[in-house]
Amino acid sequence: MTDIRMGVVGVAGRMGRALVREIVAADGAVLAGGIERSGSDHIGRDIGELAGVGTLGIEAVDNGQALCAASDVVLDFSSPASTVALAKQAARAGIVHVIGTTGLSEDDIAQLTEAAREAVIVRAANMSVGVNLLLELTREVASRLGPDFDIEIAEMHHRMKVDAPSGTALALGEAAAQGRGINLSEVSERGRDGITGARKRGDIGFAVLRGGTVAGDHTVIFAGDDERIELTHKAADRAIFARGAVRAGLWGAGKPAGHYTMADVLGFNRS
Repeated sequence: MTDIRMGVVGVAGRMGRALVREIVAADGAVLAGGIERSGSDHIGRDIGELAGVGTLGIEAVDNGQALCAASDVVLDFSSPASTVALAKQAARAGIVHVIGTTGLSEDDIAQLTEAAREAVIVRAANMSVGVNLLLELTREVASRLGPDFDIEIAEMHHRMKVDAPSGTALALGEAAAQGRGINLSEVSERGRDGITGARKRGDIGFAVLRGGTVAGDHTVIFAGDDERIELTHKAADRAIFARGAVRAGLWGAGKPAGHYTMADVLGFNRS
């Protein structure tokens, strides 16, 4: 079987370097190339040296179209604008686009869905197997506990993260809302300050912490009278997200065009 050629977006970033390391180590995958933003000091540098895996003879470039032409799969943890632009290039090339980018707007997602008419997109707020299991558990627990249990979602990430709440926290909120058969946008409480009054029954609250080099901690709290259930996932290294992305890329190769999630990749999806 021919190895799946994988390209990396943002190849000089922390996540990009982790993706390169995972591709090099993975069975059935081979590194096809990597891109950086135009003007980056890393353009022209050897990707393997950037990732700390030795010289690979593949240089970082700034041409997304060329990366798509050289790849069967592109792995993308970049910015919303970059992801949407690349989705159109990936769709034209007919390759798999694995997206871990967060902070996407409804319009961004609509454009990705349109691109998925022509090619495979696998998109998830979090590529970790453990987090995707946490999503399933959150949905299940929320479906079994009534509104007497308040739901709060707490997350912590490194000081450099630019969006809040995290995409994973919002996905957990969506899972909890789905379990209760309600719309998250109607019950989401994302900011408390000053004299707020009593907690509104049925709300799903979010708390955000930032600091240090935390890769990602998420806890879903179901707080009832005199008892509390807490579901927690802690990421110690970005490698778990990179590992999941490579797995998604291998899974997506050869699939029919569509907009998939990690639940599809892991067999968790409910029809």
